[in-house]
Amino acid sequence: MPETDLELLIAAAQAAGEIATQYDGKSAKTWHKPNDAGPVTEADLAVNEMLEDRLRKARPEFGWLSEESLDEGDRVHAEKVFIIDPIDGTRSFTEGSDTWAHALAIAERGVVTAAVIYLPRRDKLYSAAQGAGAKLNGVPVGTAARTDMAGAKVLVARPVMEPALWKAQPPAFERGYRPSLAYRTALVAQGRFDAMVTLRPTWEWDVAAGDLILREAGAATLDRNGAPLRFNNADPRLSGMIAANPALAAQITEALAPHPPHHAAR
Repeated sequence: MPETDLELLIAAAQAAGEIATQYDGKSAKTWHKPNDAGPVTEADLAVNEMLEDRLRKARPEFGWLSEESLDEGDRVHAEKVFIIDPIDGTRSFTEGSDTWAHALAIAERGVVTAAVIYLPRRDKLYSAAQGAGAKLNGVPVGTAARTDMAGAKVLVARPVMEPALWKAQPPAFERGYRPSLAYRTALVAQGRFDAMVTLRPTWEWDVAAGDLILREAGAATLDRNGAPLRFNNADPRLSGMIAANPALAAQITEALAPHPPHHAAR
């Protein structure tokens, strides 16, 4: 019997972990991308090559969007598309940390339908299929129930707390941080944190897998203007991301200062 999309992604993520963990992040060959777009290592490229070969052979009709592949744009005409971050948290990887992840997703007509976030150094595999709930290592997970912004445990970078970004003043969050954006989404889905907020233009591959895992765990996933997230856009950047249980996500969105929808900003 053919494997499901989720089974395909789980096996591919585990294979990615086998490749990535063969490298010592501190000594891996590293290059810096143009326009201050961050580092890329030989491990990123090796994982990406394997994933593109394996996944596209399994689903040749799917489009392909990956941080480490040239985006030729024809993917936008595909009904289904792979959205891949070979290693999310590359800076963490190069520092020898274990807080990095493989993030794999499949989107159909803009909606993510299967997703995996795998942290091989931490032995954590988060997964979800549309309508089947979210899991960590096969065990169901769910978001936290807190609805009060004051004192909420929120994964957020320091610049998000600038007063100008909020209508009144920044909420009294209990602030946390993780270098991998995919891992941040997974931790909220798991209920370890109440919410995550990023307001910068956000690459689809950083959050596509987390979007479904969060929603299947009971969270709302919104852009900074309160709109649902849509994927496989011609410009693969979203206007930030807010994720929490629906009541808390709505409060955070309402508290933010108005911001024009993202189109071309970096």
